[in-house]
Amino acid sequence: MINFNQYKVLTFDCYGTLIDWESGILGAFKPLLTNHKQNLDDGTILQLFAQFESEIQKGKYLTYKKVLRKVVERLGEQFGFLPNSEELYSLSNSIKNWLPFPDTVEALKSLKNQFKLAIISNVDDNLFADSAKHLTVDFDWIITAEQVKSYKPTLNNFKAAIDRIGLPKEQILHVACSVYHDIIPAQSLGISTVWVNRRAGKEGAGANLPVVAQADLEVPNLQTLANLSMSK
Repeated sequence: MINFNQYKVLTFDCYGTLIDWESGILGAFKPLLTNHKQNLDDGTILQLFAQFESEIQKGKYLTYKKVLRKVVERLGEQFGFLPNSEELYSLSNSIKNWLPFPDTVEALKSLKNQFKLAIISNVDDNLFADSAKHLTVDFDWIITAEQVKSYKPTLNNFKAAIDRIGLPKEQILHVACSVYHDIIPAQSLGISTVWVNRRAGKEGAGANLPVVAQADLEVPNLQTLANLSMSK
């Protein structure tokens, strides 16, 4: 168990941690694949997304909207079809409709009473602005990939967050669902981490690459984290 009294700021990954991005990804990809007579199971769709997204983000910086367009292009190349102009942006255009997990909003409200809150997200500013409307909580800092021109797991994103927050990293607790994008890089900088294991009991790594690391705390959802922090 970690000592919550040590921390003044909670930083959050957004998609997969606060927002149910796997449902969003599947909701956008399934009609696209059906249009081109492809029938894939959910696990395969999410695995391909994780692979394509991470490969594209390792290259020259592109906005996340362009990253997602390239993900759709790669999907077409994989299965021998050419997405039309509407389909190319179907994934990025769907983000405004991706919803928080059922426990997210109330847990954030509770945590906001105890800590300052920040977002560190692999996304464009305007795309996060759409998601922020669903989250309803005001974050004290928002650090996006667009602002720092890089994508997690690059350490640049976390270093930028530490600089903006202006507190010792020992007072920052990073909360995320992705071991690959968040837990490993945050830990490498000496930041304490909470792994929100949204896929507990499910097969595979979903929309994240399958890597293993030990966070300082593992919880199944955000409400559990809020409850633990209140008992500090």
